[in-house]
Amino acid sequence: MLPQSYEKHFPVMLQEVLLALAPEDGKVYVDATFGNGGYSEALLKAADCKVIALDRDPDVAARVEEMKKLYGNRFDFHAGQFGNFAELVNRPVDGAVFDIGVSSMQLDEARRGFSFSKDASLDMRMSQKGISAADIVNNSDEKELADIIYKYGEERKSRQIARRIIEARKNAPIETTKQLAEIIYTVIHKKFNEIDPATRTFQALRIAVNNELDELEKGLAGASALLAPSGRLAVVTFHSLEDRIVKNFFNKNSGKGKGVSRYMPELPNHDDVIFAECSKAITPSAEECELNKRSRSAKLRYAVKKSTQS
Repeated sequence: MLPQSYEKHFPVMLQEVLLALAPEDGKVYVDATFGNGGYSEALLKAADCKVIALDRDPDVAARVEEMKKLYGNRFDFHAGQFGNFAELVNRPVDGAVFDIGVSSMQLDEARRGFSFSKDASLDMRMSQKGISAADIVNNSDEKELADIIYKYGEERKSRQIARRIIEARKNAPIETTKQLAEIIYTVIHKKFNEIDPATRTFQALRIAVNNELDELEKGLAGASALLAPSGRLAVVTFHSLEDRIVKNFFNKNSGKGKGVSRYMPELPNHDDVIFAECSKAITPSAEECELNKRSRSAKLRYAVKKSTQS
């Protein structure tokens, strides 16, 4: 049985993603962030194609089995993080989609500890393995905490928040989302109709726990390497750190810059660029933003691989 939060999920910018990928019969596509399978199912319905899905979250297992029953050998799944795209997929593909960051289902499932709107264990692990947010909060020194909150949350009051965390944990470990949020509120007071002061710190911890930005760079490099000529890569992001990585990766791989990433070699000349076309950022329609408030910060970028590689 699916967790309740997995039963109602609408993939962000679905029609725009389908236009970007332009699915065709007989082609192979990768849904690198399966979640509840919204993109996977839309691709399978749009064309007589095959979809390979990836996800590191064990909570997707029931939905995966459901998809296998519905679509048979047209749907395949590999458990793992999209940073290991090349190793998991290990074959040429005609398109791929990434929906970066925490999913709606993970946010809605209180026990996962991603959201400060519901009190739960301070976890935030997408794979449900490894170091948790509580481990970072309780074991990092003040400078390490401040650096994480500033670098990944772009929080200007990172030093004050880190200092308060250190002071608070002297009395007792910080183990729940509510405990951490209340500490943050002593530094930044909540104001009506403004972003919650805990948002940036929670984002920073989630990114650090899941190594999200490093995984994104590796995933983009892996997907680009496996794209067939004229293959299409679509990426939906939700904050500036992610979008900057995608924008720079696409631009530099289309001959607009140098030094693609640490996971790909320098491109010595224009003949060696990967992409023939890169879109500008596409944002959700006003209608979608009204229906799904989580889509408001979304940006979609896509790129099309050269028809022949030098």
